[in-house]
Amino acid sequence: MKLLFKQRLFSWFDSYDIYDENGNTVYIVKGQLSWGHCLKIFDGSGRELGTVQERVFTLLPKFELYLGGTYVGCISKEFTLFTPRYHIDCNGWQVQGDFFEWNYRILGASGQEIAAVSKQFLNWTDTYVIDVCNSQDALCALMFVLAMDAEKCSRKD
Repeated sequence: MKLLFKQRLFSWFDSYDIYDENGNTVYIVKGQLSWGHCLKIFDGSGRELGTVQERVFTLLPKFELYLGGTYVGCISKEFTLFTPRYHIDCNGWQVQGDFFEWNYRILGASGQEIAAVSKQFLNWTDTYVIDVCNSQDALCALMFVLAMDAEKCSRKD
């Protein structure tokens, strides 16, 4: 299952539209006014599915993941000198990526690929392709991409 992750060009808060291979809207992500990033994920009909919430007042960025209102894990940036690394406390997953964090893979506990993420260039806004191996993992994979994109955004500010 491929998802196209596109940031909206004109938006006060972080807002994204997530499309399937056929151009149908699968998810809508809306940023909320809060301390740190707070991204609410909705399905195409407007039903809230999940939240990515940045924890504030931490040494390194940390994002909590919620499906519905239930906490399912977190992603935190690890201290490294050259290659960015993230610790994922959710499903036993881990992230492996390149130096610029534009192309990376989400791997399961036994090393199997959950999703591959690649950034598309020459677009007006951030655009990623998320190739998810099992459609049941699509929402969690999207939450990881949102958290890592928000962390990169925070670093630029």
